[in-house]
Amino acid sequence: MFQRSKNLRYFLSFVPGRRRFGMYRFLPIFFCIGGVMEWIMINVRIGEETFYDVYRRKKSEREYQQKITDGLVVPTEPAGK
Repeated sequence: MFQRSKNLRYFLSFVPGRRRFGMYRFLPIFFCIGGVMEWIMINVRIGEETFYDVYRRKKSEREYQQKITDGLVVPTEPAGK
């Protein structure tokens, strides 16, 4: 257990800005990781959809279901039935 901790401290010591920024010196790294994740969610397609395609569709379905429960919309029969 202690060997892993020493190895981790050794590698973290290579990140510059220890005296000036302390633990905050890692913020740019995490900022970049977040930006890459956001780019992947917007641009990378898995199958036919991106993350945001699924998000928008689910949000639209939830809004439609809420309108049905509020009585603002009469549900229609799906085609083929």
